Amino acid sequence: MSDIDADVLLRAYSYGVFPMAESRDDPELYWIDPEKRGILPLDAFHVPKRLRRRVRAGTFDIRIDTAFREVMLGCADAGPDREGTWINDRIVALYCELHERGHAHSVEAWREGRLAGGLYGVSIGAAFFGESMFSRETDASKVALVHLVARLVAGGYRLLDTQFVTEHLQQFGAVEISRDAYRARLFEATAEQADFYSLPEGAPPLEFLQSVTHKS
Repeated sequence: MSDIDADVLLRAYSYGVFPMAESRDDPELYWIDPEKRGILPLDAFHVPKRLRRRVRAGTFDIRIDTAFREVMLGCADAGPDREGTWINDRIVALYCELHERGHAHSVEAWREGRLAGGLYGVSIGAAFFGESMFSRETDASKVALVHLVARLVAGGYRLLDTQFVTEHLQQFGAVEISRDAYRARLFEATAEQADFYSLPEGAPPLEFLQSVTHKS
């Protein structure tokens, strides 16, 4: 797919399709359209007790969109639990362009001036498409996820797409739905507007999520 660019990428996401590479070193991209799609319901997000303590401890300094490319490269690196990833140089370039255009964001966990972990994803309307996360320290990406969900809820997002459901994501409440059910939710969400920056940086995410739950 040599003709793919940022505009094509946004249209593909709007129809429920996303690209992946076979490996970090493979220059080709392939469109993925799973029969079953993973989502993380924003109104049923679960934070395990141990992680709650970690978030409240304030171990990490959470920043938004200050090191988008670095987060992508962290996600692309091999780690203890993975020999390689699907994020190649073309994907890095494409998503960095989306970031420059305001359609991709990073949530970063910093500690002592060092990027300890984080995640990134694509934003269209009131839909957020989680792409990948990484940790260089225990729980860094999990803490970033809690902050992401609080930010999405505050901003009026309707859909958090995880692409697939993994054992890691199941602990937070991720579920699998059919392609048709996903597209129905996708079209509704992308037709609405949301604000990724409505939650001030530094706002305590657990307190915010708890207040929303109590109101409902």
